Amino acid sequence: MAQRILVGTRKGTFAVEKTDGAWRPRLLGHAGAGVNFVARDPNTGTLWALLGHGHWGAKLSRSKDDGVTWEDAPQITYPEGARHYADVLPVEGAEVPAKRPIKASTLLKLWVISFGSDGRIYVGTIPGGLFVSDDGGESFELNRPLWNHPSRGGDLFTTDGTGDTHWWGTPASEGEFAPGIHSIAVDAQDPKRLLVAISTAGVLESTDGGASWTGRNKGMLNDYLPDPAAEWGHDPHFVELCRDQPEHVWQQNHSGVFYSSDGAKSWKRVSAPDVGVHFGFPVAVDERDGRKAWLVPGKSDQQRTAIEGALFVARTRDGGETWEALRDGLPQECAYDVVYRHALANELGTLCFGSTTGNLYVSEDEGDSFVSVATNLPPIYSVRFG
Repeated sequence: MAQRILVGTRKGTFAVEKTDGAWRPRLLGHAGAGVNFVARDPNTGTLWALLGHGHWGAKLSRSKDDGVTWEDAPQITYPEGARHYADVLPVEGAEVPAKRPIKASTLLKLWVISFGSDGRIYVGTIPGGLFVSDDGGESFELNRPLWNHPSRGGDLFTTDGTGDTHWWGTPASEGEFAPGIHSIAVDAQDPKRLLVAISTAGVLESTDGGASWTGRNKGMLNDYLPDPAAEWGHDPHFVELCRDQPEHVWQQNHSGVFYSSDGAKSWKRVSAPDVGVHFGFPVAVDERDGRKAWLVPGKSDQQRTAIEGALFVARTRDGGETWEALRDGLPQECAYDVVYRHALANELGTLCFGSTTGNLYVSEDEGDSFVSVATNLPPIYSVRFG
């Protein structure tokens, strides 16, 4: 049974541990620093924190003694010659350039870290680079097949590319509007298979350890596009696959909740707006039954609050055919919590989620009931068991 939750927040890394039957939070490190994501490498036990310093930018931190001390890890940098198409935001009255400008790429944000059963470590970044380590995190290398993918405009290291990119941007970098990789789902049964999700582009799959990539957006719908079923231009918020049934994949998206039972070869929208299940950021999937998943729905793209001031978790047991609203133990009035994409986690039926208002909730019965275990933390960016 889960005994510790690692929490990344706007002002530090926290651990929430279960001792004497109760969950208690404590500061674990990085006091005052933004921590976008913190997780434990299941292969080595090393703790990794993806920092976003206000003054010093993105830094990688690690602890080899379970959080007693932290050290600067080997840092991630874009290789010389890395370039990407810069986004050009429309300005009223201004002519939109026919071709997007090309700019040199530098690290803007470390967004997510993931671990393969073969010992590989993956880090997703803004502006859209996937970095891979095959030596336990002593060095990281940009995955060039994804960086140079045709959907992004081709090879910008040695050419000026095709001029046609389908990778747009996200404001999550708190600066430049550039693409970001926020989801890296590694197949627990086949570590050479992984899915990545990009805001804004869509989902891509590799079945050969990152040597090649294929778009996996069939069935996706983006209601903001002239053609909602376009191959590219989707804005997944988070993607996760089932550990024991990896053909079951879930996605929370700007335009609803999407589910795949064929390994992301096709998607089906399974939103249920009549019970509040449509917009939101995170999704968590049961490890054994791929049809079972949890969400924390939000009001709408425009408002991004709990629906009608009442916080709830939505659960499905049948691949999104039906949904339950789980409210026991959660505030049902004057609640305006927003739960970010990395701030919901499940481990064998123990759920936890944290909100931007510093509230952290835990359920030990698959969401049937929740208890509040912290109420005054900084805004919560991520939660993971470990």
